[in-house]
Amino acid sequence: MLPNALDRLVTIEFDDLCSSDPLLRGNLLQSLEKAYGHEGLGILAVAGVPSFPELRQKLLPLTAQFAALPEGVRESYADPASSYSFGWSHGKEALDGGQLDLLKGSFYANPMQDNEDMEAHLRQQYPSYCRPNIWPEKHLPQLRLVFQALGQLMALVGERVAALCDLYMLQKGMQPCSGTLQEIVARGRPCYKARLLHYFTNPDCSKQAPGLQPAWCGWHTDHSSLTGLASAMYMRDGEQIPNPDSASGLYIRDQRGRAVQVRVPEDHIAFQMGEAMQIHSGGLLQATMHCVKGAAGPAAVDVTRHSFAVFMQPRWDQPMEIPSGAEAAKVGVGQWRPGLDFGQFSELTVQQYYSNGNVKT
Repeated sequence: MLPNALDRLVTIEFDDLCSSDPLLRGNLLQSLEKAYGHEGLGILAVAGVPSFPELRQKLLPLTAQFAALPEGVRESYADPASSYSFGWSHGKEALDGGQLDLLKGSFYANPMQDNEDMEAHLRQQYPSYCRPNIWPEKHLPQLRLVFQALGQLMALVGERVAALCDLYMLQKGMQPCSGTLQEIVARGRPCYKARLLHYFTNPDCSKQAPGLQPAWCGWHTDHSSLTGLASAMYMRDGEQIPNPDSASGLYIRDQRGRAVQVRVPEDHIAFQMGEAMQIHSGGLLQATMHCVKGAAGPAAVDVTRHSFAVFMQPRWDQPMEIPSGAEAAKVGVGQWRPGLDFGQFSELTVQQYYSNGNVKT
């Protein structure tokens, strides 16, 4: 396993991303290829986004407050009908081998809209996306506004990254079948999903040496187009602390199969590729394989980890088509097969882990 690769984390400035200067665009495309090309890690960081550090600092500690509520209260905000894709989810998802994941809890919502007026047949057909948001207005009323504010900010930056990916595809002589990547992603706002994560402390962490803790989240790729990530925060007894285990945190498996630890600065937003982007780009942009390694050792006792991810993805009726001339055999990923729309592709993916509230093993 390779050491931390901060020097391989490609960073661009938000002001440059917003610029129409042709010279800057050329430099950005070079950075994008370093991030997502064959030699890249599959992750790109954007620095200098206004209001991001302040919103991150407000939102992430709220996971600890929610997780501290009585179990019955937390579960009252769960939504089994959506396969726990809205509201609170803990101990419902299956890890490799069918073991229940008890080390992390999640609070899910669409940060762009509440879906309160979604048609009944869509709620029934695509419950993972078209059911309404659930907010803990009674027990944590401040969550909604800051969750939406940070989620919307990260999503809008991500849509600009998608537009840069379009230029990259054109540079390589490729083009999506159904509009540009940026259009495909932006049309999917009704399907966007943000996940506020609380990683519980492992009661056995003190018995293990630092660097040897089992994964908080196992190796996987997201099925979204882009995933925006806010850098994780570690806490003990309600106070923010540094990472207690230098080997803990986000790891990415690059296209050469090497596992690399990635540390995203607190004031940066990172963007990973998902399976939908791999399909729509004909495999030019590869989904990012990643995991989260837990903290171990005496310093990790009673320490929790808090993070926020925004999944930008196509609308449910978006065809999952590959570009003309692309080879399906080189694009195949996850549950994809020709003829699916994103809603079908997504529900097949979710059903790997849940089925009517019961874990799929």
